[in-house]
Amino acid sequence: MSNTKQENFRTKLLLFLRDYGLMISGSFLFTLAVDMFNAPNNIVAGGVTGISTILNSLFALPIGTMNIIINIPLFIWGAVENGKKFLVKTIFATLFSSVLIDALAAVIPTYTGDKLMASLFGGIFTGLGLGLIFHGGGTTGGTDIISKNLRNHFPFLSMGTIIIIADIFIILATILTFRSIESGLYSTIVIFVSSKVIDFANYGLSHNNGQVMYIMSPHYEEISEAIMVEIKRGVTLLDSEGAYSKKKTKTIMCAVRPRQVYKVKNIASSIDKSAFIVVTKAGIIDGQGFKNIEQ
Repeated sequence: MSNTKQENFRTKLLLFLRDYGLMISGSFLFTLAVDMFNAPNNIVAGGVTGISTILNSLFALPIGTMNIIINIPLFIWGAVENGKKFLVKTIFATLFSSVLIDALAAVIPTYTGDKLMASLFGGIFTGLGLGLIFHGGGTTGGTDIISKNLRNHFPFLSMGTIIIIADIFIILATILTFRSIESGLYSTIVIFVSSKVIDFANYGLSHNNGQVMYIMSPHYEEISEAIMVEIKRGVTLLDSEGAYSKKKTKTIMCAVRPRQVYKVKNIASSIDKSAFIVVTKAGIIDGQGFKNIEQ
């Protein structure tokens, strides 16, 4: 094997180990949130896991098992709409975290003290867990797949809007199931805190600002089109030239919200695994899509 091939293999192996290591670590943290704080206190964290928590309370069905069952048709729908590559890491993260939730339910100690503390720490562990899973390139299925698929047919809807609508219905279902407005309020705290922690886990304290991404790939046209269609973010193509190769090409520049960085990264990597991606902090971004609060 040549040195170049060895280096490529080593790089791919390290990336593989990093991504799956992040998803495994995130799954453990997510499991702690569900088994220790959320489920024992009749608090849901939104998404399919929230629906599974409600079913667990009503019919004593295992949360992880229900999570898998509900996600199976969504996986099929996602594969039909977006191709199999879209689902590889999502299926792994969903299955692994779901199995952990059931396997460790009898082992992890439950906290049933102050519900406010339970919702705060449930949100923190949920956010940290999902943040690591997202950073590894995966998701936990559910509303992520639904929102992406619906966007294919209703591009005027943002993914954030679809997820918020889904969470509102889940919170209402929580109130009706547990016959407690407090459960719905605490669930709202979990969802809010987890969303903030996800941003912090992946992108530090720059949530109120933005991120600028530079993507270098010979497939810049395909990547640019995918970003504009799937993320609804504009891109700029900059003239560039490799100092070593002397080849003239285009570099993609794209300003995004912090929570969209991993989505753009996944798009670029799915089209070109060798894409060179640089993410930088932007102190102030003023213009369409940034001047007003994002939906």
